[in-house]
Amino acid sequence: MMKGGGNARDAVVTGLGFCLPGGEEPVFTAGQVWEIAAHGRSALVQHDIYYGSVNLTAEQFEQRLPDIPEFFSRHYTGAHRLGLVSLVEACADAELDFRAGDLRESAILVGRGSVDANVDSYLSLLNVDPDGTATLDALEMFVAAEQAVSPSDVAVVQGALTRTVGPCYTVSCGCSSAAVQIGNARRLIATGETDIAVVTGVDVFNLGLIQKGQRLLRGAQHAYDSMDAAGMPDLLPSFDSLMRPYDRRADCINHGEGAATVILESRDHAVRRGAHLYGQVLATAMTRDGLANPLAADHTGAQLVRAVRACLGDRWRIDQVPYVNGASDGGAAVTAMEAGTIRELYGPDGSVLMSSQEGCFGHHGSPAGCLGAALTLMMMELGEVCPTANCEQPSDGLPFDPVPGHRTRPLDFDYALSFNYQIGGVKHVMLLGSPDAT
Repeated sequence: MMKGGGNARDAVVTGLGFCLPGGEEPVFTAGQVWEIAAHGRSALVQHDIYYGSVNLTAEQFEQRLPDIPEFFSRHYTGAHRLGLVSLVEACADAELDFRAGDLRESAILVGRGSVDANVDSYLSLLNVDPDGTATLDALEMFVAAEQAVSPSDVAVVQGALTRTVGPCYTVSCGCSSAAVQIGNARRLIATGETDIAVVTGVDVFNLGLIQKGQRLLRGAQHAYDSMDAAGMPDLLPSFDSLMRPYDRRADCINHGEGAATVILESRDHAVRRGAHLYGQVLATAMTRDGLANPLAADHTGAQLVRAVRACLGDRWRIDQVPYVNGASDGGAAVTAMEAGTIRELYGPDGSVLMSSQEGCFGHHGSPAGCLGAALTLMMMELGEVCPTANCEQPSDGLPFDPVPGHRTRPLDFDYALSFNYQIGGVKHVMLLGSPDAT
């Protein structure tokens, strides 16, 4: 046993790294991310629609990774670059030198939801005429395809960068992907399979695809409204207004690209090397709604309640958890589901803060799990809860305080929950704790 009743195989978080939208410039560090989230700022930029663009330059990439052979790096997709940069930033934060072999035996776990970044390489290979392609061009195309035609693309290049001989794989579970990988990392550490696990969530979206989807939704709205829509997903009105989770004006979501990396270590390993401990991943749980429609979701929150209770188990009580990092994307259905969950868990007289920072960087798919865990642990460490970005007029009847406005709320807490969801009814829950929470 260790300080605070901790165990040598506890999964503690020692490094945070990012490559997220920041407006004109990307944000890379925990401090930069905190500066945006703590003030409820939005880094979303409106062109035809609101979207969070990272705008990573070639110089910014090469500054952090100057020694990658150009033969490979010139074929990297946006997802490769964002994921690699967030990993490098997390290593710097954790004071781990991957070039010196510090991650040689680590687990490299990647979460991917979107395959937008892979499409061009896939189509190039699919449409090529092998007999009419010059030898060198064929070699270039082969390298590009091998690095990018699969959703495991980022894990492949991260594994090569770190020279890991440990577990290295990808999970694709939509917006819950990185959260699921954090749970896998915790289990790998708890069982002694590894002492270090690097978890990256990364997604890049095709802006043209989103715009076409918006036009399709508008065209489909009349037919949708005339149908018996029981069990069908909610159509989103538009992406041309600002997403406002928990706000009475909320009517849409805004997407955003990016990557976030969380480094977990066994407590014993982290303490031996004198690492800074942001906190712990105490438990995780995942459920599904069990509906026949693959695009539907149960808006009652029954399965999210079940996931929370499975996560808490017999060791923790809900009244120990005064803060929840929500995953509202600005859609009314998600807010209703979360509200039903909080009522069931905390009762009619419960008191809990629940905020979402999706409005800061956009609804960016897989990185949400890593970003939610990172921000929640920073809030716990600093004793301040970040506001819900773009929430200024909270919806009536919310059974939680969404921390509206642009200021943090003081809160001394040692336990928090973080939620993530996937289309099709997946509900994922993480229980996070301070470094010495038992």
